Amino acid sequence: MRTRLLPLLIVLMAAVLLALGVPLAVSLASAQQQKVVVDRIDDTAYFAAIARPAADVATGSRDDLRILSRELDSYYDVYGIRAGVFLPTDTPLAKGRTTWFLPRTGEVRDAFEESLLSRRSHDPKQVWPWQRGRLVVASPVIRDGDVVAVVVTDSPTGQMRSRILEGWLIIGAGLTAAMLVAVGAALRLTGWVLRPVRVLDTTTHAIASGRLKSRVAVASGPPELRRLARSFNEMADNVEDVLEQQRAFVADASHQLRNPLAALLLRIELLAFELPEGNQEIASVQAEGKRLAEVLDDLLDLALAEHTEADLRLTDVGALAAERVAAWAPTAEAKGVRLVGDCPPTTAWADPVALSSALDAVIDNAVKFTPKDERVDVTVTSNGGASTIVVADHGPGLADEELARIGDRFWRSGRHQNIKGSGLGLSISRALLAAGEGSISYGRNEPHGLRVTVTVPRSAPTQ
Repeated sequence: MRTRLLPLLIVLMAAVLLALGVPLAVSLASAQQQKVVVDRIDDTAYFAAIARPAADVATGSRDDLRILSRELDSYYDVYGIRAGVFLPTDTPLAKGRTTWFLPRTGEVRDAFEESLLSRRSHDPKQVWPWQRGRLVVASPVIRDGDVVAVVVTDSPTGQMRSRILEGWLIIGAGLTAAMLVAVGAALRLTGWVLRPVRVLDTTTHAIASGRLKSRVAVASGPPELRRLARSFNEMADNVEDVLEQQRAFVADASHQLRNPLAALLLRIELLAFELPEGNQEIASVQAEGKRLAEVLDDLLDLALAEHTEADLRLTDVGALAAERVAAWAPTAEAKGVRLVGDCPPTTAWADPVALSSALDAVIDNAVKFTPKDERVDVTVTSNGGASTIVVADHGPGLADEELARIGDRFWRSGRHQNIKGSGLGLSISRALLAAGEGSISYGRNEPHGLRVTVTVPRSAPTQ
C-alpha cells in the first residue's frame, strides 16, 4: 500500500510546487525585462529631449547636433547599447559611434513606424534565457504636435537573460529543497498512517495461522485506525472465546459420553449372553457401539489437537517418516499391501509428536483404501523453504468434487461408507500440522489413487 500511496502524494506535491514555481519564474522573467524596458524608456525620453533642438530645421545648430552625438557616443561606450535619432525620412540625424541604418523589416522598423504615429513603441516580446533576442524601444521627438524625429535604442539582452537564469536557479533550488522536505514529510505521514495497517495485517495473518492470542497494539496512527485496532481486538477476543467454548464443549461432551457409552456396551455384552449365539442384531448393536466409541475418541483428539500449541523444534523429517513407515509395515503386510519408503535425511521445523500423529493418520488411510498386492509410497523431499512428505497410494482415488471435500470433519466418500473409520483422521492431521505452520494437500496419483502431500517449513518459526 505504501508503494501506491507514496507516489500519489509525491505527484500531488510536485504538481502543487510546479503550479507555484512556474508562475513565479514567469513573473521573475517579466519583472527583469520590465525593469530594462523602463530604463530604456527613460533613456529614449532623455535623448528625445536633447534631440528636439538638433532636429529643428529652422533654429537647430551644429552645436546641438554635436551635443546629441556626444551623448549617444558616451551612452554606447558606457552601456554598449546602440541608440540613434532618425528623421521621418529614415535619414540618421545622429547615431553614436556605430554605423547604423534603419532596416526595412524587423523589430526596429516596427518600433520606428509605431513612433511615427506620435506614441512610444509597445513593450517588446518577452525574451527567455534560451533566446538571443534584443530589446528595441523607440520614442518620438515631437515639436508643435508633429513628429520631427524618432529615438531608437537597440539593447542586448545577455545580462538580463543571465539575471533571469540566476533567479530561475534560485527558484529551482528552493523548489528542490521544498520537494525534498515534502518527500520526507510524505514518508513520515505514510509511515504514521500505514503503521497500524501493517500491524493489523501481521496480526490478522498470525490469527489465520492459528496463533489466536495475537492482538494489535493500539499505540499510534490516525484515530480512525486506532478505533479499528480496538474493534479488531474485541472481535478477536470474541472469536477466541467462541472457539474456546466450542472446543471445551466438544472435549467435555466426548469425555462425558464415554462413561455412559462404556456402561451401555457392558450391558449389551451381558445381554448377549442371554441371546442365542450368533445373533446378528446384537452383533450389529455392538459394532455400532464400538464405532461410536471411536468417534468420541477422535472428537476428543481433534479438540485437543486444535487447542494444543505446537512444540516446534528442528527435526529430522526423513528419519521420522522412515520410523512411521517401519511402524506401519506389519499392518500393511498383513493386508497384502507393500509399504515403500524413500526417506533421505532432511531437517525442518516441526513438532515431532504432532507430525508423527499426522503421518499415522495419512498412512493409515492409504493402507486402508489400497487393494491387496498394490503399494503405498512414502517419499521425503526438500527444497529451499520447505520439506515435503508425499504419501501416494494406488487405491480407487477420489473424484474432483470429492477432492474438494476431503479433510472436512465427518466427511467420507459414499463409496467407502462400509470401511471402518470416523471421517476425522485427516481433520486431526490438518489441525496438528496447522499448529506448527505446516499444511496438508490432496491430489490425484496417476494412473489411479490418492496423493497426500504434507509440508513443513525449513525456516525457523515466526515469533
